[in-house]
Amino acid sequence: MFGSIMFTIMNLGYLPIVIYVPALAFNQVTGVDIHIITPIVCVICVFYTCVGGIKAVVWTDVVQTFSMFGALILVAVKGSMDLGGWGVVFEKAIATKRIEPPELSFNPTVRHTIWSQIIGGVFYWTQTNAVSQNMIQRYLSLPSLRAGRIAVTIFVCGVILIMLLCSYNGLLIYATYEKCDPLTTKLAKARDQLLPLFVLDTLSEYPGLSGLFIAGVFSAALSSLSTCLNSMSAVVLEDFVKPFVSKPLSERAIDWIMRSVVVAVGVMCLCLVYVVEKMGTVLQLTMSLEAITNGPLFGIFTIGIFLPWIRGNSALTGGILGVITMSWISLKAQWAIASGGMRFETKQLSTEGCTYKFDAPPPLTIANITAINEANDIFPLYKMSYMWYTCFGAVFTIVIALLLTPIFGYNRGRDIHPSLITPLVRDRINYEEEKDAEKVNGFEAHIPILQESAL
Repeated sequence: MFGSIMFTIMNLGYLPIVIYVPALAFNQVTGVDIHIITPIVCVICVFYTCVGGIKAVVWTDVVQTFSMFGALILVAVKGSMDLGGWGVVFEKAIATKRIEPPELSFNPTVRHTIWSQIIGGVFYWTQTNAVSQNMIQRYLSLPSLRAGRIAVTIFVCGVILIMLLCSYNGLLIYATYEKCDPLTTKLAKARDQLLPLFVLDTLSEYPGLSGLFIAGVFSAALSSLSTCLNSMSAVVLEDFVKPFVSKPLSERAIDWIMRSVVVAVGVMCLCLVYVVEKMGTVLQLTMSLEAITNGPLFGIFTIGIFLPWIRGNSALTGGILGVITMSWISLKAQWAIASGGMRFETKQLSTEGCTYKFDAPPPLTIANITAINEANDIFPLYKMSYMWYTCFGAVFTIVIALLLTPIFGYNRGRDIHPSLITPLVRDRINYEEEKDAEKVNGFEAHIPILQESAL
């Protein structure tokens, strides 16, 4: 139940960001207001998720994946050709130190270091792939374990490729606007609008290509949105409705409940878009808000698999305290960013090559200097890199559970069914044959129910 509540909270924080991203791109390309676009996106996605269910989600994911990759590759190829090749892109990036050697600092407040990327990244992606209901639902829709392993391999390769494409497109944008920064000139209102602006400048001479890019952005968003809505409806039905209903639900009632959940969540997320647009960049905002629940949830799953002697009371208390702590850190940090109290150092930008008129940014006043200096007075935990959030939440939850174990007592390892424990720990537990047989017989009846609930 606790995990289901955490999953629900996480999705309510994540889905507004998913809706906001394509609206931001569409606004930059067409000028249509964000709050006109978001209801349209939400209605379309809610409609096909309600009508088609998991099958519609899977098939639209396939089409949307090809559309997304096609859009990014198109932008990379056309932009590189306009500049004279990918060599020019890397030359400009290296000359202005946009490409740097890895930062080896162990300081957790440094935004990006090799340690935050490797260690923090492993925690984040393990949680995403091994704990999140959004991914588990996809695994369970596959016919076999082998198919699941193949799917994960394809997913990993796809994520690596899309990150490489996004990174290269970022360097391409800088090389294009090296002498005229659109953020300084206010041609783009936010960092997340730089790519749509670049597409508009690069592909506008070819009718339809800018639209293809926007289709790719919408594809990525709709894919995530439909998957989360479908997962939310299943979780609410299995964990919040069925346990409290005395009679079995009819197929008609189940359909209405799941569709109502999809519509209700869609409306709630639509309202929360107004909050999202006041916060930081999309990547940092997503990872920060997700970590509020993802870190503690990952910690609880880790306890269950690797630390079977910890009782449920200890794990639950650790999870609750973990959520409270991560909420405090993440929301306070986001507030500091939104209010301007915490800013991140940026590399030097230029407007000397601009061929259009713009209002020059105001000079640095005493008030601005004071605001920048006030960032040094922010509580150190608020300055922690967002890449560490999931790791911090998981470790905090596990540590609290371990500290509470002497108070709440211990489980006996042999009382836990072997299939629920990692082989690394299972091999070190002495199971008695008779009790082991009893456990197997006792648990066999429950395993299918657990699988059905996960669906």
